[in-house]
Amino acid sequence: MVNPVGLLDTSVVIDLFEIPFSSLPNQSLVSALTLAELTSGISTTIDSNLTHIRRNHVSHVETACEIIPFDRLCAHTYSSVAQAVVAYGRKPRGKRALDYLIATTAAHLGIPLYTRNPKDFEGLDGIVEIVAV
Repeated sequence: MVNPVGLLDTSVVIDLFEIPFSSLPNQSLVSALTLAELTSGISTTIDSNLTHIRRNHVSHVETACEIIPFDRLCAHTYSSVAQAVVAYGRKPRGKRALDYLIATTAAHLGIPLYTRNPKDFEGLDGIVEIVAV
């Protein structure tokens, strides 16, 4: 089912050109946290060709998608996500911390989160709709 609006997880944005357009929402939003992950990927490679490819990818994403900030209201929504994560038996910190903050943004907006890694978001049922692509 395609939703009118959805937030794209970093995993989807990285693979954006490999995913069928029909699997994505009609309007794709991207968290500023995802943009931070992408831009950090530019500076962590020493391969100039890969740097160029990553820069172009980030530029395309910024042009094609609305970038959503993680703001004060998202910060307040995070308590529900953190509580669900702990109840599921995981820690809201560590390697999934950015994933949970991105999910929080989708939860705050009341829109689905599109991801290539749905297992990363297990335990968030009822807080945010996770759409596996």
